Amino acid sequence: MSTLELAKHGPVIPVIVINKVEDAVPMAEALLEGGVKVLEVTLRSPVALQAMEQIAKHVPDAILGSGTVRNLKDAKASKDVGCQFAVSPGYTSELGRYAREIGLPLLPGVSTGSEIMMANADDYYFLKLFPAVAVGGINLLKGFAGPFADVKFCPTGGVSVESAPQFLALPNVVVCGGTWLTPADAVANKDWAHITKLAKEASAIVAAK
Repeated sequence: MSTLELAKHGPVIPVIVINKVEDAVPMAEALLEGGVKVLEVTLRSPVALQAMEQIAKHVPDAILGSGTVRNLKDAKASKDVGCQFAVSPGYTSELGRYAREIGLPLLPGVSTGSEIMMANADDYYFLKLFPAVAVGGINLLKGFAGPFADVKFCPTGGVSVESAPQFLALPNVVVCGGTWLTPADAVANKDWAHITKLAKEASAIVAAK
């Protein structure tokens, strides 16, 4: 699997923080019920790896990825618990090459032209723009379209259900990353029906005309 294939499964990849292992499986099932199959669980909590392992074991239809992968240790741990891809907030050649060595497809994070060139040098052409809105959002992506015409992006960070159609309308954007699909209050209240509703809305997003 290449990371670019992730875009075939829907317009939004949820960026998920799980603080309780017992929430992992019902949350993943709620997202799948809403039509969201690709899940990025970030390494931003002490139980993240355990949560990923539970999803890998009990929700086999999910395409599970690890987010906030910053180093080789993170990449190896993600692979070991069953992740099918990884997402990093930035990029280093060391990480990019190691991910390839262990067979873990990587979606590297970039925010500048220099970082794009570094990733391209290691043959990565599908990249995460992060933090998308903070670094320039739609205008920056339009600016990158000229010199980096062969690069596709997944903008993540500050993208909302309202702005996603505008991002997806850009020719160099194939999918968006979003944190809004698993709001903390819904997770805390175990309101899985609400998460399914948000997933259905996200699945239905189309590029703005």
